[in-house]
Amino acid sequence: MQRIYTTEVAAHVGERIQVAGWLHALRRLGGISFLVLRDVRGTIQIVLDTPGALAALEGLLPETVLTAAGTVVAEPQAPGGIEIHGPTFEILSPVRDALPFPLNKPEVKATLPTFLDHAVIGHRHPARRSVMRLQAGIMAGFRTTLTALGFTEIQTPKLVGSATEGGANVFTVDYFGRPAYLAQSPQFYKQIMVGVFERVFEVGPVFRAEPHDTVRHINEYVSMDVEMGFIRDHRDVMAVLTQVVRGILGHLQEHYAPELAAVNAVLPAAPEQFPAIYFPEAQELILRLHGEDCRGEPDLAPQHERWLGEWARQEYGSDFLFVTGYPMAKRPFYTHPNPADPAYSNSFDLLFRGTELVTGGQRLHLYQAYLDSAAARGYTDLTPFETYFETFKYGMPPHGGFAIGLERFIMQLLGLDNVRLATLFPRDINRLAP
Repeated sequence: MQRIYTTEVAAHVGERIQVAGWLHALRRLGGISFLVLRDVRGTIQIVLDTPGALAALEGLLPETVLTAAGTVVAEPQAPGGIEIHGPTFEILSPVRDALPFPLNKPEVKATLPTFLDHAVIGHRHPARRSVMRLQAGIMAGFRTTLTALGFTEIQTPKLVGSATEGGANVFTVDYFGRPAYLAQSPQFYKQIMVGVFERVFEVGPVFRAEPHDTVRHINEYVSMDVEMGFIRDHRDVMAVLTQVVRGILGHLQEHYAPELAAVNAVLPAAPEQFPAIYFPEAQELILRLHGEDCRGEPDLAPQHERWLGEWARQEYGSDFLFVTGYPMAKRPFYTHPNPADPAYSNSFDLLFRGTELVTGGQRLHLYQAYLDSAAARGYTDLTPFETYFETFKYGMPPHGGFAIGLERFIMQLLGLDNVRLATLFPRDINRLAP
């Protein structure tokens, strides 16, 4: 018989079919026993109504891999209204050792370190699987939206010859006897490729050797990057980012409803136009509403972001808020200043439910502007920038872009209390396995 998935069983009432998967649970209730089989799409209840059926499972523990052939019966009291009777089994991979924690409960009951130590097994839990499938849905929605907007997907090197981009430490690796570095971002390359395709995007890993040990930071994560040419200023970039976020959420709603329901996800309020507030005005608002004077600071603290997120929700009914015009002192050297207020930049952060999700803005595009900016930042040796600067020496349009952290997106979407729960196998200052 050809194997069918658990979600297809209902279409075969009265027929003998074959399913395959993992022994999710085995329940003995008096004179009758039930096996719950789990596959990639769901679960199905199998009634062990013959002595031979129960004997075939003797000594086997949850996560045993097996096939089951039996007759589909409509049973209103069964989960989903159907079950399989008269089964015969083939054991494909027996399990006789107890799991580090149960996978057949509604939630994984394990501490975070224990779960992460055994994540190779823990991700099999249906809720954890839904989290990871939603990650796939976010990437798919990102790609679908941008492709429809005329963007080309690229893949840039993750091994680079110089640590030129500021704002984070880098990991050094031995590259055939000379030092190389894991890329902090695809920033320089995606700008370069605007000169080829005008509009580009990438989904790939980035590496930050920052000694953070917080619930919001990991040292390797997936960055969803965008860069686009022929813009007027950063507001054009913000408009595309709004379309992308709304496109991702729409894709999840259309194609991932079961996964959203499995983790009790509530999709955020995402109006057609996200509200925006200028950085100095945001600091004034924080002072007025909360009595904390952060004026003169070059960045917002996490608590400030949370306050601004609450304000956007109350005032605009939006779970998203742009904060624009961060001080130039806080932004990388390639950031375009605000022509009307040069101490501040044509850049932005997008807050999602009170947490920074996206950083972006307008970049410099004139060759001389790069030389001047590098000199102003104290770069005396421009050799590491030669290839990058060559792009601008031979003509680049006004351009800008942004980057979305995939794991941070999942964390905020699902209300997880630690970004490691939004990461397949997290890498942080303490963890390099599994």
